[in-house]
Amino acid sequence: MIIKNSDYAVSAVREDQYPKDNLPEIALAGRSNVGKSSLINTLLKRKNLARTSSQPGKTQTLNFYIVNEEFYLVDVPGYGYAKVSQKQREAFGEMIQDYLETRPNLKGLIILVDARHEPTKDDIAMYDYAQYLNLPILVVCTKMDKIKKSQVNKVLSNLKKHLDLSYENVSVLTFSSVSKLHVKELGDWIEKHLED
Repeated sequence: MIIKNSDYAVSAVREDQYPKDNLPEIALAGRSNVGKSSLINTLLKRKNLARTSSQPGKTQTLNFYIVNEEFYLVDVPGYGYAKVSQKQREAFGEMIQDYLETRPNLKGLIILVDARHEPTKDDIAMYDYAQYLNLPILVVCTKMDKIKKSQVNKVLSNLKKHLDLSYENVSVLTFSSVSKLHVKELGDWIEKHLED
């Protein structure tokens, strides 16, 4: 996928605020601080398009980024962050659920998991939920630059221990925004699913 241009389009918390132009969309989900903003910036070759923060839980809206005037990447609020209230967490949950369940132009879901840790309960719940929605899923193990080469197989076997990756609609990638590992493959997956 060749990125010609990209821009922040809109932040939304409900359906009437979503873009109205019917372009296809790919959503990104993952727990707070897993590296969604870094992945977006790396993929789109932009330094600070998606704001990275050392403070987890910063994304509290659905953020739509328009790419090549052809599709949207949609950054979904990070889950599993303790510092927001239970009520806030439920509101996030409903917002994410409404979007994922009702958006006809959603073509796939990228679920980010931190390669340094086993998938959390929230990661597993999101994965099972995406299976229930029958969306094409790309599981991306982020922060691979922090993993020793000898540990790469362990990362993938940890993933398989917690997530059933045998479904036809599932792909897995290791990724690093630092070393640019598998940026091209990420773009290829997106491109393929935009056309489906």
